[in-house]
Amino acid sequence: MTQWITEFILFFKDLSYAGIVLALSFEFVPAELVLPLAGYWVYLGDMKLILTILAGTLGGTFGPLTLYALGRYGGRPAIDKYGKYFFIRPHHLEASDRFFEKYGNGVAFYGRFIPGVRTLISIPCGIAKMNVFAFSLYTFLAMLPITSIYVYLGFKLGAQWEHVDQILKPYIIPAGTLFLVGFGLYVLSKRMRRRQA
Repeated sequence: MTQWITEFILFFKDLSYAGIVLALSFEFVPAELVLPLAGYWVYLGDMKLILTILAGTLGGTFGPLTLYALGRYGGRPAIDKYGKYFFIRPHHLEASDRFFEKYGNGVAFYGRFIPGVRTLISIPCGIAKMNVFAFSLYTFLAMLPITSIYVYLGFKLGAQWEHVDQILKPYIIPAGTLFLVGFGLYVLSKRMRRRQA
């Protein structure tokens, strides 16, 4: 599967930065594979680092809009019917629903840092008819640091770009937990201020 996806991504390389945007616009193509490979292309001198990060961030913003639209215009019945074509399993969607109900619109940002939630969180945002501009902005702001890290590590590792995921894996869950705790404290402090007011 990884080899097939890599060949699929290489097909878009001829389109340069637009190819990165397009490749990431398909939600079934993992950013964890595209972005380090794009970093390797920067290492080879085929692309510029800043423009590659920008292209990756834009693609990482456009991709979730497809699932957002599926949730917004198709609702839960469409997800149940067509979700399998996006590799969506019922238990993944239930976890995303609970996460959205607990934390609200901010999950469009914080949810991107939580493994197992970051891709599917777009669906409950769409079902809840969250403002599409706010959704896109939160997604862009979350994807910018994620994209920067993956592309930069792919650039630094050069021909060893495939090992980026192994380097980041031990830090993903602690970082996601830290973001979740921080967001929880923010929500709690906001509610306390409202009660005091």
